[in-house]
Amino acid sequence: MSIRPTDQIIHRAAWLYYTHGMRQDEVAKRLDISRASVAMYLRKARETGIVTISTSSQLFTDDVLARKLEDELGLQAVWIVPEDRQAIDPVAEMPVVAAAVFLELVKKGDRVGVAWGRTVYHIADVMPYADLQDVTVMQICGNLGAPYSYRPDQCTTEIARRLNAEGINIYAPLVLSSERLADEIRAEPVIEEQLASIADCQLALYSVGGVEDDSHLVKCGALSAAEMHALGEAGAVGVIAGQLIDAEGQLMDCAYNRRCISADLASIRAIPKRMMVVQEENKFEPLVAAIKGGLVSHLVVTTSMAQNLLARWAHEAKTS
Repeated sequence: MSIRPTDQIIHRAAWLYYTHGMRQDEVAKRLDISRASVAMYLRKARETGIVTISTSSQLFTDDVLARKLEDELGLQAVWIVPEDRQAIDPVAEMPVVAAAVFLELVKKGDRVGVAWGRTVYHIADVMPYADLQDVTVMQICGNLGAPYSYRPDQCTTEIARRLNAEGINIYAPLVLSSERLADEIRAEPVIEEQLASIADCQLALYSVGGVEDDSHLVKCGALSAAEMHALGEAGAVGVIAGQLIDAEGQLMDCAYNRRCISADLASIRAIPKRMMVVQEENKFEPLVAAIKGGLVSHLVVTTSMAQNLLARWAHEAKTS
């Protein structure tokens, strides 16, 4: 049985307080909530028996796995979507859970950065309507051609609409035809200001893409299958906000990236809450790279993905 997203914070507070021995003020700081809220959550944890989370109770299996993942990978928070036969299809459940988590993380007055792709678009599509005050939702990378689905501007606009928030789109292509032109576009005052302000976001929502021959960048025409294959051979492992990263989560030094209009990775790392949602098995290596590169603080994954991540970190700890 999985833990409801709305109850996850109770379990995280109990885990930090009882398992790690943190003081209530330390738990409050770690979870970015008030000390009064921590006290209330701990009381609920005692009343409902959550304080016995370290036992073998099947009820909390997924939640214990999430806490282990936080500890081993140094993440702030993890949510796990189960894949057992009794659970709802994870393909349908993942965006619902992610939307609930996102609404927990966003606060009044926040600036929120949003990337693009099928995962983010599906999250936006199921997100409940909320009336949040003074929230700004901004696109963190340039746009794609009109025929392509899941465009960055579509994702940004829809999430802003669901939150009754202000939406800010970047009116520039994701990829330019030359490095010189890309440099000139980035130097335009409006674009320069938009890209610089991404580091001021409190929350980012995105997924990570792969570098297969049929990846989003190939489907949208940003790269040919042959070009993507060559970049993979050169060390590209994943795609973050339209840009290629290597196995350590660092920006690839390549002509393609220099032609991109997107937030630099330093700006993304400066965002306190970097929420990543990953479901597909073929995104495991890109996700590992993103975590190693400091591009993830809050993570929503399936049970099998969480188990694979723990196994990878355990293996690398033994061989290092």
